[in-house]
Amino acid sequence: MFRAYCSLLLFIVLSYKLVSGRNFSWNHSLGSIGLPGVVEKSSLPPDQWFLQRLDHFDPTNPGTWWQKYQTNETWFEKLIRIVRFSSMISGEGPMAGEWMVMGSWLESAQKFKSLCFQLEHRYYGESSPVEDVSVKGLRYLSSEQALADIAYFIESMNERYKLTPKNKWVVFGGSYAGSLAAWARLKYPHLIHAAVSTSGPLLAEGDFKEYNNVVRKSLSASSQSCANNIHQAALKLEQILQKLDEAEVKMISEKFKVCGTLDVRNQKDIVFFVFQVAASIQGIVQDNKDWNPGNVASYTVDDLCKIMNNETIGSVLDRYAAVHSLTSGGAGSQCVINTHYDDFVRIMRSMTGSANFFRSWVYQTCTEFGFYQTSSNRNSLFGSLLKLQFYIDQCKDIYGEDFERNRLIEGTKRTNLLYGNKKIKVSRVVFVHGSLDPWHVLGKYESNEPETPVILIDGTAHCADMYPASPDDPPQLVSARKRIDELIGKWLSAE
Repeated sequence: MFRAYCSLLLFIVLSYKLVSGRNFSWNHSLGSIGLPGVVEKSSLPPDQWFLQRLDHFDPTNPGTWWQKYQTNETWFEKLIRIVRFSSMISGEGPMAGEWMVMGSWLESAQKFKSLCFQLEHRYYGESSPVEDVSVKGLRYLSSEQALADIAYFIESMNERYKLTPKNKWVVFGGSYAGSLAAWARLKYPHLIHAAVSTSGPLLAEGDFKEYNNVVRKSLSASSQSCANNIHQAALKLEQILQKLDEAEVKMISEKFKVCGTLDVRNQKDIVFFVFQVAASIQGIVQDNKDWNPGNVASYTVDDLCKIMNNETIGSVLDRYAAVHSLTSGGAGSQCVINTHYDDFVRIMRSMTGSANFFRSWVYQTCTEFGFYQTSSNRNSLFGSLLKLQFYIDQCKDIYGEDFERNRLIEGTKRTNLLYGNKKIKVSRVVFVHGSLDPWHVLGKYESNEPETPVILIDGTAHCADMYPASPDDPPQLVSARKRIDELIGKWLSAE
C-alpha cells in the first residue's frame, strides 16, 4: 500500500501532567500525555547528546549547551526514515523513553521502514541551557528558540546520516508540541516536508473561558444531570466561602480534606482552593478514555458522573468533595489539598529542584500563550472566582512585578502574529483533535483546504490518536489513524 519514498519523519510530543506534589493539584497544563504502556527499562534506547546553540537569534552569542535525544533504528533501511522530537514535561521531568518503543507513531514508522529520533525540549527534563531558571536564565526559553532547536537538529542529522534533499522530514506533535509541529512546518518548510499536529492549540489566548464550556459539554455528553450537579456544587462552594462563616468553613475543610483549615480571610487562598478542585474535574475530562494501555488506573467522565449522580453519598457538595478526593489519591487520607497560595508560590519561585519544569512551563504561559482556564461568572461551570486576574497575579508573584496584564496581552498578540493563530497559512499539515478535548477550540478543527485537512475524532479527548492501537479502540479512532497514514504516504510522494 505504501511506496518506499525517501522520507524522514520528525515526531514531536509534549506532555504536561497534572501535578500532585506537596498536596497541590495543578492544571495550568496544556496536555496530560501519559506513558504509552509499561516497558522494561532495559528495552529503552540510551540517551544521546547534541551540542545546541544557546541563542539562535543573536549571532554574537557563542553560547552552547547539550540537548538530550534518543534514537530508534529498529526499522531503519536507509531509504525510509522517521524521526520523533519529544518535549516531555511531566512530574519526573525527563522525556519518557517509553515513547521510543511504543505509540502509534512507531506503528507508522514500521510501515515506512524508518529511523526514529526523540529530542528533548530546552529547559525541560535534563536539557538545561543554563544553570538556573531565574527570570534572567529563562530569557532563552520560547517557542521560537525551540523551533530553531529542531531546525539545527535536523541539519545536524542530515550531515551525520549523509542525507540528501530527497530525504523528507515529517514532524509529528501532540499538545503544545502539536502546535510546534505545525509551526515548524510553517517556519522551516525547506527542512520539513509535512507535519501531523495532534491536539495543538494555535490561538494564544489569555482568557481561555471556552475551555470550561467544552468541559461542560463533555460532562453533559455523559450525563446532563452530572454537569448540572457539578455547576450547582461549585456555586454552593462559592457561596459558603464568601459567607466567611467559621463553622461552615471548617465543614468544607473536612469534606475536601484540606491540610489544616482553609483561611477564608485570604482571598488568594480561597481562589487557589477553588482552582485546585476545578482542576480535578478538568483533568478527568481532558484525559477521558485517553486510550492509553499504560494508564489503567485513570478515571473517566463516566466514573466521575456516577459519583456526582449518586445521591446516597450525600449533597452535591459531598459528591464534589468525593470526586476530588478520588482523583487526588486521597482515599483514606485526611490531607489531600494544600490551600496555602504562598506555599505554592514559594515552590514555584525555586530555581532548582523538581519545580523547575513547572516553573518553565508557567513562564511560557505568562510570556507567550496565556491558556488560562477562567470561570468568571455564576453561569460558568465552576462559578465566578477563577478570573483572569488570578492567573496574572501568579505570573507577578512567581516572576516579578513586571509580569503584569500588559505583558500577557503583548505576549499572546506577538505569538499570534508570528504563527498566524487558527488562520495559519501552511501546507501539508493534518490537524487532529478529539471532540471532547477542551483544547480543540484553540486549534484548527474545521477546514475545507486539501493541504490542511482536519480530523476531528468524535468522542475522544486529548491526544487519543497518539497511543498504541488497541482492540478496544472505537472505530472513529481506528479510522483517524488510518487516514493519518494515508496522508503521510500521499505527502511523501509529493515533491
